[in-house]
Amino acid sequence: METMDSAQIIKKLKSHANPRNVEGMARFGINSKNTLGVSVPIMRKMVKEIGKNHRLAIELWASGIHEARILASMIDDVASVSEKQMDAWASDFDSWDVCDQCCMNLFFQKEFAFEKAVEWSGSREEFVKRAGFALMACLAVKDKKASDKKFEKFFTAIKKGATDERNFVKKAVNWALRQIGKRNEELNKKAIALAKEIMKMDSKSARWIAADALRELEEKAVQERLKKKAN
Repeated sequence: METMDSAQIIKKLKSHANPRNVEGMARFGINSKNTLGVSVPIMRKMVKEIGKNHRLAIELWASGIHEARILASMIDDVASVSEKQMDAWASDFDSWDVCDQCCMNLFFQKEFAFEKAVEWSGSREEFVKRAGFALMACLAVKDKKASDKKFEKFFTAIKKGATDERNFVKKAVNWALRQIGKRNEELNKKAIALAKEIMKMDSKSARWIAADALRELEEKAVQERLKKKAN
């Protein structure tokens, strides 16, 4: 089957445009600029038709269309993705869902993802900073082989990021802390201890991050699942 070119893919995306979805997305804090309102299941179906294609991913990203960028993160060939590309895409982020999709679909697979997560977490740019913590959360869920030490290296950045009052940053800091703490019993104990340290910080954001994380990390169901996993 002949591969569609980027113009054909964008035309197909536009044929699935749903203005009502765009309104709903805006209520969840998703930037409505250049957004078509195409659902993720439709995009996943398109991925099966397109396959992996680095050149197409770059062209789709360059279009600036919200859904084309999410699709780009789904079809890009991991082996062809450079550190320079990751930085360029991160600096283009203008919405939390594009940021998270890139981290979940693509960035976490790169060998330098752990270093990038720490680097981005120190950025002043809201969505680059979010990407740092979103990447930590994705690595905690998806990288089954990484050592505990690699995740403990994120703790300094998490504590530092906890005082950022910006909504999309603080939610990502919280996400990273919770996912690391649900990885295994040892990291759970350390994440709880970190959350208790964060709780004492003179910051409304830090207190929210800590309280929400502790609620989940100390939950009976979570504790039992981690215990079961350890045995």
